[in-house]
Amino acid sequence: MSIRAIIADDEELARHLLREYLAQQPDIELVGECENGFATVKAVADLKPDLLFLDVQMPKLDGFEVLELLDHNLAVVFVTAYDQYATKAFDAAAVDYLLKPFDLARFRTALDRVRQRVTSPPATVAAAELRNAALPPGRFAERIVIKDGARVHILPVGQIDYVEAQDDYLAFHSAGKTFLKQQTISSLEESLDPKQFVRVHRSFIVNLERITKIEAYTKDARLAILSGGAKIPVSRGGYLKLKEVMSV
Repeated sequence: MSIRAIIADDEELARHLLREYLAQQPDIELVGECENGFATVKAVADLKPDLLFLDVQMPKLDGFEVLELLDHNLAVVFVTAYDQYATKAFDAAAVDYLLKPFDLARFRTALDRVRQRVTSPPATVAAAELRNAALPPGRFAERIVIKDGARVHILPVGQIDYVEAQDDYLAFHSAGKTFLKQQTISSLEESLDPKQFVRVHRSFIVNLERITKIEAYTKDARLAILSGGAKIPVSRGGYLKLKEVMSV
């Protein structure tokens, strides 16, 4: 069985090394190469490979953002210069990772794992959780990538007014527009700076900079009034969180 592969790396030397190693593997067919994240998402959609060698640090979209946008299920091998702190995150969602620089023996080990993976049921990749695990301590997401059909929206977190959980999706509200993304509200909460974003209700996360006032609603609930006019329910626990980070 031939395994169709794509290489995604912005470094020509890295792509050259992978090409050289893959040429020695008769059961692997290299069907594409990409230099940035946008090109990778398009190539995977068009070529439908079985295997993706994915660099973590790339222009336009990084490797984690690429994973979040992929509809096509495939085996992923990270090719990365990341330090060891992130290896648990890679292990959680990829077949293997190759820590640069790597040799032919390590490459062959990765391919052995790939061959086992493509002949067995695929595991579910929780890309958002992977990104959270790989963030250094004290660092938070700076933008959100959202796929809308063939379009990709990149939403800086500072432009988010509030986020609402809707079944299996999140609705990101920003400047009068709404963007839907399949993600859990818990994983999003973990990725955002708690000094700027607070989960005020089980279904709502609010940008503190958008809150103009808090009003009483019921005995145990309140409403957060945002600068754009939106009224967001605030639970008792959410109100306690707000009191910790702002004067209300």
